[in-house]
Amino acid sequence: MYSTMVNLRNTLVIMKEKDLVNSMLLETIKSPHALKSLTFEQLEKLAAEIREVLVSTVSQTGGHLAPNLGVVELTLALHTVFNTPRDKMVWDVGHQAYVHKLLTGRYERFSTLRQAGGISGFPKIVESPHDAFGTGHSSTSISAALGIALARDLNGESHHVIAIIGDGSLTGGQAYEAMNHAGHLGVNMTVILNDNEMSISKNVGAISEYLAKMRTAPTYSKVKNDVEHLLRRFGDQVAKTAERVKGSLKYLLVPGVLFEELGFTYFGPIDGHNLPLLTEVLQSTKSVTGPVLIHVVTCKGKGYVPAECHADKFHGIAPFCIETGKVNSSGNGNPSYTQIFGETLTALAETDPDIVAITAAMPDGTGLKSFANRFPERFFDVGIAEPHAVTLAAGLAARGKKPVVAVYSTFAQRAYDQILHDICLQNLPVVLVLDRAGIVGEDGPTHHGMFDFSYLRHIPHLTIMAPKDENELRHMLYTAFQLAGPVVIRYPRGQAVGVPIDMHWQALTTAETEDVADGCQVAILSIGTMWQSCRMAREILASRGITAGLVNARYISPLDGEMLRRVVQKTPLLVTVEDNVLAGGFGSAVLEQLNHAGLHYGKVLRLGWPNEFIPQGSRGELLSAYGLGAEGIADSVQDFVTRWAIAP
Repeated sequence: MYSTMVNLRNTLVIMKEKDLVNSMLLETIKSPHALKSLTFEQLEKLAAEIREVLVSTVSQTGGHLAPNLGVVELTLALHTVFNTPRDKMVWDVGHQAYVHKLLTGRYERFSTLRQAGGISGFPKIVESPHDAFGTGHSSTSISAALGIALARDLNGESHHVIAIIGDGSLTGGQAYEAMNHAGHLGVNMTVILNDNEMSISKNVGAISEYLAKMRTAPTYSKVKNDVEHLLRRFGDQVAKTAERVKGSLKYLLVPGVLFEELGFTYFGPIDGHNLPLLTEVLQSTKSVTGPVLIHVVTCKGKGYVPAECHADKFHGIAPFCIETGKVNSSGNGNPSYTQIFGETLTALAETDPDIVAITAAMPDGTGLKSFANRFPERFFDVGIAEPHAVTLAAGLAARGKKPVVAVYSTFAQRAYDQILHDICLQNLPVVLVLDRAGIVGEDGPTHHGMFDFSYLRHIPHLTIMAPKDENELRHMLYTAFQLAGPVVIRYPRGQAVGVPIDMHWQALTTAETEDVADGCQVAILSIGTMWQSCRMAREILASRGITAGLVNARYISPLDGEMLRRVVQKTPLLVTVEDNVLAGGFGSAVLEQLNHAGLHYGKVLRLGWPNEFIPQGSRGELLSAYGLGAEGIADSVQDFVTRWAIAP
């Protein structure tokens, strides 16, 4: 750790809180305007302080540490040269905007980062006027910045618009759609390409290789100017051909020819940790007409050795020990659902050479690292390009392969059309595995995977399953390869339950009922891992004298109609419980099925997430606050039973 306060080698040592506060330049920065009066020496001191605050805070709250450590100088330079909130900055994804938050009046609340009721881990318009656009998903910043710039021009305004995008986000097609449009229109705007050679895991693909070549290419600007000057010395005749010659020359020398061909004036690559150089380049490009792209090379995790050495691990990390960089132990000690999925897929692939795996820049986050190591020729990392991942899988399936696309639920939203049109319309056997389904916790509304039941279950041919525990997840993955059409399996973030694992695979084709007998006052229908809370709720209800049956639905599409028929014959009261938004979710599916089958039933209570965006907070806090923990479910069921006066 490089610090102006202490000399460190491999770890960061945080000073006593009172000593740190007394010496903090950062606490005097109430707005970015204060940066303009600082010397470069003071800015360097401020950069060191910011890194200490980042490490200290994220070690307690968890969050995206490495991306923010890498953009400290860049953010300081941006706020020194530009004037927010008048000038508009759009941070792609936004997980690297912690430094921006510290400099824009949120230092005193920074300890609440990602906590319930605290500041968000991503830019939010409602949080600060300095946050020009809310972000959380990749590759959107240039589109949003272009829209803001066009609105500026239509309104007759004159402020600057800046999009800050990482090289990983450039693997997303929307970034090029936006650049193509911006270059065509010739709009005045600036794109900062923050090139740290990584998104979450190491970047892959031709774009990554292209940027790598640019980092080592000879400087174009000086050569271009020298050649232009030489040509014009020979008079007007030769000068007429100068533009054509320059056009040919740039294919040999220019490092940013791709961006120039898209209509951008390219500058770089430049050192993203050199504050004087950054501010000079940013200041000089403010007067350039048309769209500008400034290529900045940074080190992800800079200033904290564990994050520099393991940038993928520290991209997004849980609370950790500063001295060792090790994540604090928490939870039940069981493996995660992600890990169980990866191990199961690898085991199934050992005996089936047609199984292939696809991820969108997240081999570690989706549990596919072990599969990639074992079967590198059958593993495809497509970069941050979920629509391409899905259609790629469709193509593989059309030729007899058995592709598995592992993606977070919130990111699968980006490939809705491809799921519907390219996979389901053709009834192709693609397995979509949705990790981080339901509420994910501190990353908040941009990352909650609480909509997938609703946006998927109405698609024809698509089978949708959700396991109650890790053993059932294993069986469901096996079952998916036995089915003829497309399948979705969704499961939550975090550690599994810790149930025994069956030694043999089993196809799961029907729901599982538990103690749904004549005389039950109510039947609780659970889908996915809400089963655990429902079981505890049933025990609580029993202690209150209420008899409740329990059903593990397993499938949301197709729903087990025979199971529903048996249940409504036993009790007139049904309660559905899901880790999904209520609108169009599991409870809605049950009501539709009952109506479609003409089944006579009493009343149905649906429990799930309301039709709103759920804020950040730990999963436990949110479940409790919205009545979806065991106590909350028991209370709702008791009120439901009492209201309809069903005697035991």
